[in-house]
Amino acid sequence: MKPSESETDDKKNQPPASFGNRAKSEAIAWFWILLAFLFIYSCIGQARVIPSESMENTLLVGDHLIMSRFGYDAGLPFMNYHLPLWRNPKRQQIVIIRAPQLPGAPDLIKRVIGMPGDTLEIHDGHVWINGQQLVEPYLKEPDSPIQPPSPFDHPPIWHVPEGHYFVMGDNRNDSNDSRYWGYASRSDLIGVPVMIYLSIDAPKTDDEIRTEAWEPGHLGERFEAYAYALIHPSHIRWKRLFHFF
Repeated sequence: MKPSESETDDKKNQPPASFGNRAKSEAIAWFWILLAFLFIYSCIGQARVIPSESMENTLLVGDHLIMSRFGYDAGLPFMNYHLPLWRNPKRQQIVIIRAPQLPGAPDLIKRVIGMPGDTLEIHDGHVWINGQQLVEPYLKEPDSPIQPPSPFDHPPIWHVPEGHYFVMGDNRNDSNDSRYWGYASRSDLIGVPVMIYLSIDAPKTDDEIRTEAWEPGHLGERFEAYAYALIHPSHIRWKRLFHFF
């Protein structure tokens, strides 16, 4: 039903909303946007970038990830308070954890090898779980024997306690993991990677072993890496984009 002429005239004659009311409406809208962002950041997902070679060739330096926290962890943004949730990782699943060996250090991304209650050994060049050799086709060098940590005179045996996991990098010759600093607590688990949305092979200077662009705090180098990728698109690893785990 069409509005009558009187109703139309009344709407035309209504005074415009005051500046205060418009500002209030705008503030409320932005409040809900901010609240939604904080909820997503603290409970649903976050972005991560790979700074080191410890997970090669599964993850490369410069891979940008979308991480899912859903069901694994929830917390207050930019604060240390967090709450482990109901989901637990599976064996050989890639996880993102808080660095247990150094509070405040950057988060780590590793693969779950030992589950709670497992007995884990490294001998004869392989990982053994409860007496069975673990098949690991994802290793950077699958034919290269895995060596136990050098401080041990004989193959160590790890008994993974309840509520903890034994995690390792896929690049076993260049990974600081549970072999050296012990078990990862379930309370340290943040989430799991879902997708690679961007991957950049950033250039490095002559004195760098690898680029520092993806290390925490190197914002200038990171901006330069993005600008370089825009000018030289060949440094974007296009085949890795939108790879799901």
